Amino acid sequence: MGRRTKADDGPGGLVIVDKPAGWTSHDVVGRVRRLARTRRVGHAGTLDPMATGVLVVGVEKTTRLLGHLALTRKTYEATVRLGQSTVTDDAEGEVTASTDAANVSDDMLRGVIPSLTGEIMQRPSAVSAIKVDGVRSYKRVREGEDVELAARPVTVYRFDVHGIRREGPLVDVDVTVECSSGTYIRALARDLGAALGVGGHLTMLRRTAVGPYTLASARPLAELTELVDGGGELPVIPLAAAARAAFPARDVTEQEAAAVAHGGFLGAWGSPGEPVGLFGPDGRFLALYEDLPGGAKSKPVAVFV
Repeated sequence: MGRRTKADDGPGGLVIVDKPAGWTSHDVVGRVRRLARTRRVGHAGTLDPMATGVLVVGVEKTTRLLGHLALTRKTYEATVRLGQSTVTDDAEGEVTASTDAANVSDDMLRGVIPSLTGEIMQRPSAVSAIKVDGVRSYKRVREGEDVELAARPVTVYRFDVHGIRREGPLVDVDVTVECSSGTYIRALARDLGAALGVGGHLTMLRRTAVGPYTLASARPLAELTELVDGGGELPVIPLAAAARAAFPARDVTEQEAAAVAHGGFLGAWGSPGEPVGLFGPDGRFLALYEDLPGGAKSKPVAVFV
């Protein structure tokens, strides 16, 4: 086993993992726990086992930042198969219906996309981790229940079609989606197929960005394992650097830093509803603050000192 990462002894940091197919997000957390030699590890934004790509993992104190990072925009590359519906809305579930999609023209397809773009109400996939009366929805489905979750507001900032491939009765559509937290890409696939009257499901999903963190900064899990098992240290983005990359930054005085350490109020800076990272005179990350309604003061969202 590799050497202990420096993240264990201080505020920790972020590990940007390129998640492999077939692994759950929890599986990745388990592996990073071993590599970092600490139980205090978490992730921001679950990826289904079928999906690959950017998974933001926090180590030690940085785990407290994850809930705020999870609320940022996410970008995906995906393939939607028109002509088949599945129980899970993706390729991992059994096919429940098939319809010949050969007559779906490119213009028809592109004409439906705007209805699934912008601020929309989306019904999450029934096979999801959302709880219904305290029980995960996917467990209810596995037990034979017919579950239909309530629609919820999400925002799809971008839904671009950049490839259409036809094979017999099926049509595969390659898309790029940029969306808000809580958006189910497989639900978009399902709804695109439903709008065209032929059904649809997701056959490929790769997350390319979570907020400022992209595939360019992600390391394959196998590569991280080989590095640490070979005697190297687990590479982490330090807490302060992670906060500066993800949130607007404000440098505070020593007097303000003392108030922050005690969870005190500060003056507002005109960013209602948007967390701002506060940094002390020495550059240390102190806290996330946000303006109170009315804009006179700001309050702590999370304090890290």
